[in-house]
Amino acid sequence: MVDRKLWYEKMIAWREQHIKHRQFLLLLSLFIGIFAAFAAFLLKSSIHIIQHLLIENFSRNTVNYWYLVFPAIGIFITSLFVRKIVKDDISHGVTRILYAISQRKSIIKIHNVWSSLVGSSITIGFGGSVGAEAPIVLTGSAIGSNLGKFFKLDQKTLMLLVGCGAAGAIGGIFKAPIAGLVFVLEVLMLDMTLTSVVPILISSVTATAMSYILSGSSFMFKFTIVEEFDVQRIPLLIVLGIVCGLVSLYFTRGINRIEQFFRRFKSPYSKLAIGGSMLSVLIFFFPPLYGEGYDTISALLNGNSHSVLDRSFFLNLGNSPWVIISYLTLIIGFKIFATAATNGAGGVGGIFAPSLFIGALTGFVVAHLLQLLGFPVPDGNFALAGMSGLMSGVMHAPLTGIFLIAELTGSYNLFMTLMIVSTVSYLTIILFEPHSLYAMRLAQKGELLTHNKDKAVLTLLKTNNVIETDLTELSPDMTLGALVKIISKSNRNIFPVVDPVSRQLLGILLLDEVRNIMFRPELYQRFTVRKLMISPPATINYKLPMEKVMQLFEDTGAWNLPVVDDSKRYIGYVSKSKIFSSYRHVLVHFSDE
Repeated sequence: MVDRKLWYEKMIAWREQHIKHRQFLLLLSLFIGIFAAFAAFLLKSSIHIIQHLLIENFSRNTVNYWYLVFPAIGIFITSLFVRKIVKDDISHGVTRILYAISQRKSIIKIHNVWSSLVGSSITIGFGGSVGAEAPIVLTGSAIGSNLGKFFKLDQKTLMLLVGCGAAGAIGGIFKAPIAGLVFVLEVLMLDMTLTSVVPILISSVTATAMSYILSGSSFMFKFTIVEEFDVQRIPLLIVLGIVCGLVSLYFTRGINRIEQFFRRFKSPYSKLAIGGSMLSVLIFFFPPLYGEGYDTISALLNGNSHSVLDRSFFLNLGNSPWVIISYLTLIIGFKIFATAATNGAGGVGGIFAPSLFIGALTGFVVAHLLQLLGFPVPDGNFALAGMSGLMSGVMHAPLTGIFLIAELTGSYNLFMTLMIVSTVSYLTIILFEPHSLYAMRLAQKGELLTHNKDKAVLTLLKTNNVIETDLTELSPDMTLGALVKIISKSNRNIFPVVDPVSRQLLGILLLDEVRNIMFRPELYQRFTVRKLMISPPATINYKLPMEKVMQLFEDTGAWNLPVVDDSKRYIGYVSKSKIFSSYRHVLVHFSDE
């Protein structure tokens, strides 16, 4: 054991001596891209193998009752795996990455390198209506974080390596290197400069190249552009963008509220019973909800829309456009229930694939409605644009939506179409929701590291780190005479008044409040601290985020405020000057390139 530790220390020392930090960072980004690509390939292969074994032989012309069983079994196995083996929460992958960046110094537990792969493979393979992308993004970020920890790199570098892992995961699973880069820029990172973009780009490109080697050079979705961009269709694209924004709002708020419903249940078996039953019934009536739904997207993009009715009760209702429109509209409405039920019951998966799925259906339905109204629009183009619009709205990431859809299908000639729909969708949803579904939970707690650098630096500051405890505490029964002796030895002009038994903060005493009587000895025994103290303008709970602490200072106009715990027991004081000093230190650290 000693020899191993000694070898490790020598290896770290040799690296620091012989390989410059900048070159080593580029080398690590290369390996992160390779590892992320292998992880993505393993995850996709595992899902396809499980689905092939379970449903490949299902007849397309009849309803299959196994749909009532497989999804619940998958969630049950996943739940046992998470609770008995992992013993940690591995759901909401991207949210966990944001939390790690914001609150855990970019440290992600090492089990995330493999646990999300196993959990999501079982969940999705058995029919869970979620995506594999968020788990693989968490896996890639965990690879980057733990490589950085292994080589004892600083927090700033760890944050960059987390971004490299996320970019590599997106590039590897989608074969979309630009989307991997812009996803990190839009969704994850605090601040980007040219020197930090290069390692992320290396990881993304490397992972994409490895993905081509492992799984071939074909695009994820085969699509032939029916019609080029037409300026006359801009009003119709704006309509589609608005619809996508509203559907994104429905998706975001619906998922959030259903997840809150599942959080009411403490027993995992209660969650499994409710969520598993809900998911299985929905998939039984609407088979396209099974798994990621990419087969349905491919069918819509390639003019085979009637195949989405396979294995459903709608199959024998005919080929009327209204049947297709009604069926797909119902699926759009129920998809959020299937996705939230999967995760709420104990499954592991993300919202990448569900947003693409709903986007394709939304674009297709809008196109068909416009066609029925006499507007000759290509439904394939609108389905693609809908995918871009939903992703832009749900993730608040229009660039990611634009580049991802273009790279997924090779439809680079449709950039204008994608840009219009994505931008309008994003502008629509931000009127109602300031944060994406990923960031919403952290933003509500004040724990989100945003692109606003000022707020980001404040988020990095912790109240515990700026508390001053050198202020002299006063007892409420202390006389003015005793107080004058304390003031003569103190270099502060504010004193907390604390109950000596309960440690409760009773008030504060300001030097200015006693200056006019402190030189009158005849009053020394008449006045006590209890008579002279005043209430503080506000108190700060030690758990309060720094952004809210600064808001308290702004609202009260104070320069010093007392800090208390949940039981109002006195802890110390926080001053504006101390915060500003720490702020400058953090700002310099994270801006220095």
